[in-house]
Amino acid sequence: MTTPAAVSFQPVDLEALGAAPGAVAILVPAEGTLGPGARRVNRLTRGAVKRAVESERFAKLADGEVLALAFPQNMEAESVLVLRMPRRAGRDLALRGGAALAAARGRHPLLVLAGGHRAAAEIAHGAALRGYGFSDHKTGDDREPAAPITAMVSDADAAAAAHAPMAAAAEGVFLARDLVNEPANVLTTTEFARRLESLRDLGVEVEVLEEAELEELGMRTLLAVGQGSESPSKVVVMHWKGGGTEKPLALVGKGVVFDTGGISMKPAAGMEDMTMDMGGAGTVAGAMHAIARRGAKANVVGLVGLVENMPDGRAQRPGDVVRSMKGDTVEVINTDAEGRLVLCDVMWYAQERFEPVGMVDLATLTGAIIIGLGHENAGVFSNDDAFCDRFLRAARQEGEGAWRMPLGRAYDEQLKSRVADMKNVGGRPAGSITAAQFLQRFVRDGMPWIHLDIAGVASVSKGTPLSPAGATGWGVRALDRMVRGYEAPEAGDAAGADAGV
Repeated sequence: MTTPAAVSFQPVDLEALGAAPGAVAILVPAEGTLGPGARRVNRLTRGAVKRAVESERFAKLADGEVLALAFPQNMEAESVLVLRMPRRAGRDLALRGGAALAAARGRHPLLVLAGGHRAAAEIAHGAALRGYGFSDHKTGDDREPAAPITAMVSDADAAAAAHAPMAAAAEGVFLARDLVNEPANVLTTTEFARRLESLRDLGVEVEVLEEAELEELGMRTLLAVGQGSESPSKVVVMHWKGGGTEKPLALVGKGVVFDTGGISMKPAAGMEDMTMDMGGAGTVAGAMHAIARRGAKANVVGLVGLVENMPDGRAQRPGDVVRSMKGDTVEVINTDAEGRLVLCDVMWYAQERFEPVGMVDLATLTGAIIIGLGHENAGVFSNDDAFCDRFLRAARQEGEGAWRMPLGRAYDEQLKSRVADMKNVGGRPAGSITAAQFLQRFVRDGMPWIHLDIAGVASVSKGTPLSPAGATGWGVRALDRMVRGYEAPEAGDAAGADAGV
């Protein structure tokens, strides 16, 4: 797994600034007031910092943006990075500011003169998140680990304690990004399951259900998706038991390691991007890592359906009728609408076996959600306002875009089949909504449920403020924060603050 940059906090040592290597960052509010660290750097550079913050370039910066001074006088550093940052910056702004520092520092070590800034931990966390790079299949210098991040702060112990759960979340985000970025010839269903088994090292109970067991359970819609592939279909169950005897929260992820569309084959252009069609499973894996890594005082079970959708003489065809684990029959109109066939069986299994307090499924499910929301927000569908609001609050706190979409019985008309209980697609109108309506049929009465369509946010071509181009790890931090609402009060103030949302 790609490892986030090492983050450390130490007391402010102004005498050490001249010899600090790499990039030295100072925080300056819009009005240009220099704190003690910035004043020392200004003296070392013979007034260069003061000239910079009085310049038109600094005035044009938005909060969270950086002005770089290259090769400063009387300092060993390669650059001084002036981050425009209010003294009372919120979490999202602090994360973006830290990410801007990471983008500006290149591969050099980063020293942040945060002093008494209350968001020092968040700034360091943002820098760590943005420092990701996927280089497993490159040679040479690209494989070098990320350089360390050091923050000089007024209270190093308090900053380190605040950052500890963020460090766990960063590891989870990096795991999700690695999984989504992996090519399909490497991340087969078998290799995916093997990597998830490594979560046992963190205390997660991991169980891999093979095809014979899935057949016995009646997961025929899931198995139908993978029957044209040489890679065996699997379901991996990850159970974190940190909260006593309470029922768990269930996270369910679509894990289509590659999606050709099957017999309803996709166009060749852009098909290489379908290595990311397991993004929902990647997010669930990352969230489980983060939850276990910080020792969450909650019970959470993650379940992922791992399949490959390939065209073959054994592949399912348009017009086939398959029976789900629930017992409902589905007419397959389009074999490229396979994710919902995977999810519906795993969702039903999760409810039967674990009787969770709530269930969240994640999937790169529809292109329609990208048409509606672009790459800024995931689509959020839910049958429970309070449960949905809990997630939306967590997403807002982490700066992860999420927008609630409608559900309604009228959309069910589009899913009616002449020969089966339902069709797997409802046509072009409201495509993401009818997909959610399909999944809702596999949610038991009284079960709080959220469906997250992450097709537009799991992987992006131009990067985001907190991630380079490629996999984003969207949802890991929001789900981790949501889980805090299920933790016992003694788990910490953050858990208590979110409880009962």
